[in-house]
Amino acid sequence: MKIIIAGIGKVGALLVKQLSAAEYDITIIDLKQNILEDMVGRYDVMAVQGNCASMNVLLQAEVEKADLLIAMTERDEVNLLSCMTAHGVNPKLNTIAKIRNPEYSDQVYKMRDTFALSLVVNPDRQAAREVERLLKFPGFLKRDTFAKGRVEVVELRVDKDSKLNNLALNDMYKIIKGKVLVSAVARKGEAITPDGNFVLKNGDHIFVTATMRELTIMLRNLGIIAHKAKRIIICGGGRMSFYLAQQLERSGITVQIIEHNYDRCVELANLLPGSCIVHGDASSTTFLESEGIEDCDALITATGLDEMNMVIALYGNNYKIPQVITKISHIERSEITDTLQLGSIITPKELCCNSIVRYVRAMNNQTGAAESVHSIIENEVEAIEFRVDEKTLHCGEPLRYIKFKPNILVSCIIHGMDTKIPDGNSSFQVGDTVIIVSSGKNVIYQLNDIFA
Repeated sequence: MKIIIAGIGKVGALLVKQLSAAEYDITIIDLKQNILEDMVGRYDVMAVQGNCASMNVLLQAEVEKADLLIAMTERDEVNLLSCMTAHGVNPKLNTIAKIRNPEYSDQVYKMRDTFALSLVVNPDRQAAREVERLLKFPGFLKRDTFAKGRVEVVELRVDKDSKLNNLALNDMYKIIKGKVLVSAVARKGEAITPDGNFVLKNGDHIFVTATMRELTIMLRNLGIIAHKAKRIIICGGGRMSFYLAQQLERSGITVQIIEHNYDRCVELANLLPGSCIVHGDASSTTFLESEGIEDCDALITATGLDEMNMVIALYGNNYKIPQVITKISHIERSEITDTLQLGSIITPKELCCNSIVRYVRAMNNQTGAAESVHSIIENEVEAIEFRVDEKTLHCGEPLRYIKFKPNILVSCIIHGMDTKIPDGNSSFQVGDTVIIVSSGKNVIYQLNDIFA
């Protein structure tokens, strides 16, 4: 498949990394020569310098031979014009555009055919939705939903005082009294697929597969009490904060946004009449205390500076705020960020990139394509949902007799209304939904790709 990626910013660069690793034929377009040279030096891609909305530049990138154009520049108008122009040259082309301006949201949706858009992505809106999901169920650092909400893969951190610290996975049931599966563990920057003898340690991040009912039982038995947030402070008045406040207002939650730019405060006050907009410096502990930070149920740090977001999040943990969520846009998540008490970490570029990669995989293989794909450990481990069909191998065979590729785990099987964490005697049938956790360099397009 030939893919053109136009605009190599945060999302574009991550897409180049992920899609080139999957060995797609990629051509990149950007105005800056130094960015192109860096990408060509690091990945197996072709590069064209210029304006991606120009027909001449698109022709240099061989748009007439392309299967997909992904327009990821920082200007919505350029992304729209690029998709329209490219589709005019190649009517069979699929197009994806990043559109961030809230003013365009409705018209882009209503005029998708006019703009020749196959998919529209908005990192800020996606990040806001993810934050809202986390606020609805405090206690988890991350939530990924499968099978239309029936199964979740959630992230928790093992702290020194946790009941999970120094516990072997074989002994987990004695503590949590629920049927769950630890699908993966992140320890000191390394992704691990654990077995039953694996012992959890302080600082580990574990990724647990289970139904929401079982996860609720697990939280209760771990002593993690989840209270629904009623008063929320958001630091930073950017687009993500706007989308989030809009959603929270509908839920009757008290929202307070702290923004240092006065003109932006006035704009937000007009757009969000149900929220309290405060002009001030969110990095000042004195100011945060005056705004009652110690009484809020959740603190969202969403300024334009990752470093400031991290510092404010550390303030929030010092004040023992029940839930802290930190937005990180530029800094790469690493062992350092994982060791800091930042609460849940939201990365808009990764959420956006995951949506696009899922679309690309579906294009690559329409029959038997993954129904959902979530990167759960820094793009090293994926959880993938498939539907079992007539072409799926090993239907009806117990899992213990099936030979899988290395680093493949069947983490859940859904048969009708029955959701099961499988063991060696479990099997899947035509019509079932299965969730696969894959680590290493395997790229899983079809369910049959998991078998040795």
